[in-house]
Amino acid sequence: MKFCTQCVMPDTKPDLHFDEHGVCDACRSQKSKDSEIDWEARKNEFLEVVQQNKKNSHYDCIIGVSGGKDSTFQVQSVLDMGLNPLCVCFEPTIPTEIGRQNLNNLNSLGVDLLHIKRNPKVYKSMIKEAMKRVGDCEWPNHLGIFTTPAHIAVNFNIPLILWGENSEIEYGGPAASKNNPYLNRQWLEEFGGLLGNRASDMIGVDGITERDLALYYYPEDEAIERVGVTGLFLGYYIKWDLRKVLENAKKSGFSTSDRRVETTYENFENLDCYSNHVHDYLKYIKYGFGRASDNACLDIRLGYISREEGVRLVNKYDGIPPMKAIHEFLNYTGFSREEFDRICDSFTNKKIFVRDASGKFVRDIDGSLVRKEEYIVR
Repeated sequence: MKFCTQCVMPDTKPDLHFDEHGVCDACRSQKSKDSEIDWEARKNEFLEVVQQNKKNSHYDCIIGVSGGKDSTFQVQSVLDMGLNPLCVCFEPTIPTEIGRQNLNNLNSLGVDLLHIKRNPKVYKSMIKEAMKRVGDCEWPNHLGIFTTPAHIAVNFNIPLILWGENSEIEYGGPAASKNNPYLNRQWLEEFGGLLGNRASDMIGVDGITERDLALYYYPEDEAIERVGVTGLFLGYYIKWDLRKVLENAKKSGFSTSDRRVETTYENFENLDCYSNHVHDYLKYIKYGFGRASDNACLDIRLGYISREEGVRLVNKYDGIPPMKAIHEFLNYTGFSREEFDRICDSFTNKKIFVRDASGKFVRDIDGSLVRKEEYIVR
């Protein structure tokens, strides 16, 4: 594995590209955000787009929310601009108490909130099948997060849907996607989790029918065009800074955990759902980086920590199994620990070493004992 010479992201990250100096495109994007973009002009452009897309007499836009720091920041930002959003939350897989509190707080900022309570039988079957097929325990949730706001937009005649940061800018991706402010069907199919598995692939699993999957299909093009549904990344118009987003969300009542999140060194990531931490662990065993790497890279690019500190944090926290989250996931799915481990092993990259719950590097996928020094970010 090779690592970016400025941050700590490895070359195993899909769609990440390195230049001749070993610098990843996410680090280069951050420099362009700092020096090449007129953010005041972008904000004015955004307000013009809002007016051009206003059809509903009550709501200016739809915001897909979880109650996390990003969606709290999004909602407060548009409220500060004098807009009235309709918020839509697709129920998390295994909700947490602090997640419920933060969602209630977001609602109390002064917005209407639709909480989509999905069919639990169909959803659980999809979770278990997606885990086995593609090693992604959050695939149905990520799909529902993107599709349900589009359905609400069509049915409520609200053309504009606002999303948070553009992941291709913040975390690296194809150059053509970086100046794209739109989240549409094309983006969803390329970056939103449809590669390798689609809603229609679930038909027949535990008796699931096409009717059961209505919410998980993106609306038909005819309906999208009739309403003029337009999904925009707010991060294209407002400079996205992880720490400033967090600071502003906390001022709006967002609560962090009283301890670090299992998969990273921070206490504010993925607080709404236990299954998200299992998802981060699966990312680590597939690609060799997890949530700690994501956080460290952002902190380095934004100038909050040095690369040396990022290296230390990644080597200390990345890849440790999130035992509390795994316990909750097993209770939810009914998988045994042996079955869970067998599924994880089937998706584990043979070059990625595995840690135990204490953080010690214990074996590779073939079971060989390893020393920590054999796998370390440098």
